[in-house]
Amino acid sequence: MKKIGSFRLTLLIAILLFASSFYYLPFYVSKPGMAKELEPIIEVEGGFEEEGSFMLTTIRMGRANIYSYLLAHLSDYQEIHPVEEIRGENETDEEYTMRQLHMMDSSKTSAIEVAYKKAGYPIDYDYNGVYVLQVVPGMPAEGKLTPGDRIVEIDGQRFNSSAEFIEYVGEKQAGDEVTLTVEKKEKESKVILGIKQFDELSERVGIGISLVDDKEIKVSPKVDVETDEIGGPSAGLMFSLEIYNQLIETDLTKGYEIAGTGTISPDGTVGRIGGIEKKVVAADKAGAEFFLAPNEKGAEDSNYQAAVRTAEDIDTRMKIIPIDTFEDAVHYLENLTPKTG
Repeated sequence: MKKIGSFRLTLLIAILLFASSFYYLPFYVSKPGMAKELEPIIEVEGGFEEEGSFMLTTIRMGRANIYSYLLAHLSDYQEIHPVEEIRGENETDEEYTMRQLHMMDSSKTSAIEVAYKKAGYPIDYDYNGVYVLQVVPGMPAEGKLTPGDRIVEIDGQRFNSSAEFIEYVGEKQAGDEVTLTVEKKEKESKVILGIKQFDELSERVGIGISLVDDKEIKVSPKVDVETDEIGGPSAGLMFSLEIYNQLIETDLTKGYEIAGTGTISPDGTVGRIGGIEKKVVAADKAGAEFFLAPNEKGAEDSNYQAAVRTAEDIDTRMKIIPIDTFEDAVHYLENLTPKTG
C-alpha cells in the first residue's frame, strides 16, 4: 500500500510539474542565440564566393514559465523582461511576431539598397503601400486596423513612402476623416477613420498607428535573402556586407569568421540594437574572430562599449570593432591582412 501511495504522489508531482511548464508568467526571458553564416541564406545571381564568413547574431526570446524564470536568475547573460517592455500595449504574441518579421523585411530592403549603391548598380522600387506595425490604444485605428494590415490608399491617393503618408495625415485637423483602402488577407476594404489629437500636451494628430513601408526593391543581378522566422532589424549591417561581398570580386572576409550586428539605414548609417552582450556570447561560441558593433559616434553607453565589456568578461580572443557606417565596416575589412594557415 505504501508503494502505491508513493507512486501516486510521484505521479501527481510529475503531472503538476508538467502542467506548470505551460503556465506562462508575465515576463520574457532573453538569452544568447546563434551566429548564423549568411552565405547559405543570401544568394546574389552570379555572385562571387568568399573564403571566410559573415555571420548574423541572434537572441533567443521567449515567454517565461516558472523554470525558465528561475534559470534566468541563476544564469549569466540571461535576462528577464516584463511583458510591457517587449510588446506594445495590448499587443498579442502574434502581433509582436508579425511586427518583428516586417522589421526584418525592411532591414533586408535597406541592406540591399546600401550594398548595390556601393557596388555601383542601379536600384528601383515598386511601392505597394504601408504595413501597420502597431495600433495605439484609444486612437481611431483601434478595433478597425490590426498589425499586418496593408494600407494601399488614403482618400483615393497612393503614396511613394510612409513619410508621405504621415505628412498627409499630419496636415489634417482633429475631427477630420480619412478613407483608407486596406488589404487584409488579400481582400480589400474601405475603412473610414477620424483624425484625433494624440494627447493634450501635443498638437500632433493622427489615426494611431505605427507603420513601415511595403516596397519591393528591384535590382539586377537578382538577390535572394531567406531569413525564415528570424525577426527584427538588427541584422541589417551584416546583410549589407554579405550582399556587397558577393557583388564585388575582392573578398572582404579575407578568410576570417566575421560576426556582428546593427541596424542599417538606406544612407548606410549603422544603428543601435538591444541585447548586444548576448550576441557577443553567441558569436564567441560560434568561433568568430571579429565582431562588428555599433559605435554610436563614440557614446559612453554605446553598443560597442557594452560589447567590449562583455568580451573582457568572457575572456574571448574575438576582436571587437567599432562601426558607425557601412563605409566604416568596408574600410576596416579592406585593410585587414588576409588570414594565413
